[in-house]
Amino acid sequence: MSKKESTFINMVVSLLVITIISGFLLGYVNDLTIKPKAKARLQKKVDALKIVLPEFDNNPVENIKKIKSEKSKDSIEIYTAYLNKSIVGTAITSSSEKGFNGLVKLMVGFKLNGNIQNIQILDQKETPGLGTKMKGDNFIKQFRGKNPSIYKLKVKKDGGDIDALTGATISSRAFAESVQLAYDEFVKTKKSTKTTEN
Repeated sequence: MSKKESTFINMVVSLLVITIISGFLLGYVNDLTIKPKAKARLQKKVDALKIVLPEFDNNPVENIKKIKSEKSKDSIEIYTAYLNKSIVGTAITSSSEKGFNGLVKLMVGFKLNGNIQNIQILDQKETPGLGTKMKGDNFIKQFRGKNPSIYKLKVKKDGGDIDALTGATISSRAFAESVQLAYDEFVKTKKSTKTTEN
């Protein structure tokens, strides 16, 4: 009997030691990867800013504004681009949880007049070969140069101006909704900037 108890205690102690060592190792590896992951996320945003904005000579990441929105789980991020100390555009991150597989997160670049300069997808989990086609130029180019004040950011099936991706209407709706949210924040930001300047 005492041998069985000893074996049971040994097993419990062994499992406890393995669990503690594993926990420390996981924590150590996590600490090692925090900075590289943060650096990679920052670089992804910097690369996206270069794609979605007109030419700029400042570092928009230094003056980022974060805004909470009822329409988005994530904070909306606003980046202002300058060239020769004059504002040339604004990039706004926005997202929709209404994609076929959930989150669709974008960075949308606007010129001063509200026209869309370009769009970059930051995150999405849509169906490969269907919803993932939103990354393609054929889909995104229908947004470039358009001003959402007159261009309806809805799929044609819903009375808008956007040709939905074949077999991925839900993904197309989420993309359009995210662009609309970015434009709404662009308009609010522009109004608040004018108010503070006057």
